[in-house]
Amino acid sequence: MTKIIKNIIFLASLFLCCGFVIIKNKELLFDYPEYWPKPDYNFSKLSMTEDEFQLGRQLFYDPILSKDNTISCASCHLQATGFTHVDHDLSHGIEGRIGTRNSLSIMNLAWNSSFMWDGGVNHLEVQALAPISSANEMDESLEHVVEKLNASKKYNSLFYKVHNDSLITGQKTLLALTQFLVMLNSYNSKYDKYIRKEVGGEFTEQEKNGLNIFRNNCASCHKEPLFNSNDFKSNGLAVDATLNDYGRMMITKNTNDSLKFKVPTLRNIQFTQPYMHDGRFETIQEVITHYTSGIQHSKTLAKELENPLVLTHREKVDLLVFLRTLTDKEFLFNKRFSYPKNQ
Repeated sequence: MTKIIKNIIFLASLFLCCGFVIIKNKELLFDYPEYWPKPDYNFSKLSMTEDEFQLGRQLFYDPILSKDNTISCASCHLQATGFTHVDHDLSHGIEGRIGTRNSLSIMNLAWNSSFMWDGGVNHLEVQALAPISSANEMDESLEHVVEKLNASKKYNSLFYKVHNDSLITGQKTLLALTQFLVMLNSYNSKYDKYIRKEVGGEFTEQEKNGLNIFRNNCASCHKEPLFNSNDFKSNGLAVDATLNDYGRMMITKNTNDSLKFKVPTLRNIQFTQPYMHDGRFETIQEVITHYTSGIQHSKTLAKELENPLVLTHREKVDLLVFLRTLTDKEFLFNKRFSYPKNQ
């Protein structure tokens, strides 16, 4: 069945085929399963071309975005680990500086209406400004980044391919990064194949039981099929005495937001350790233990966690086994998203 919707994203067309929705515009396809909700992101500012995607890919992996040309976006967002880091609990920046939070995984961003653990950024197109300008990360200004890019023959050529103009601006730079980031979509895990009834998606009884446990205890916050939400919740973590991070409240200045953090995606969770905003847990087992016996009650604790979560040892194991079905190796090892060696 084919359904055509007119007047959408540069006169694009929306096709339903093979279980996926494909938005076709010029050279670039933005595809996602038909059982997913419509993206929140408005694609109208992007060229949706392969040239802009490849430009954004170059920028994502280039340390030129940092003050001393040593830290790139990929330094904290490694593809094989779900576009996050795994070698330390808090993000690291130039000159060995240490940040205050664990980096979030980068995937399926078109369905996010806010970004960062505290929601301090509300639009994907300006999200990159946060790490670029952070003193503990890249410690750079967009103005100086643009100066460096304009001095580069390589980037003059790459920007010209997209805009027919070699003059580089801050807006063009941020849009190119957005074009790359918005294409980092993960939807080919075993779970997805199970939902689509595809070969390779047959669940074992243990995985089915784990899915039922998840749906009864976890899905109210980590909503299928994206396994996240755009909400901010207090999940019962005690405040780190060193970081003193109260999450969303630091942005809104509203005490009702104390200890609330963005609900992250669980997709590819098997590879995205450490966990939580401060990276305090090294394993999924520790996370499950927290929710069954480590909840710290507070005035802002999520209502979903007010009653104790009681799971047997076997149920914990089954839940863990299910969470591993959210791993999408096609995404984690897709060379299209990897370091651009040939340019």
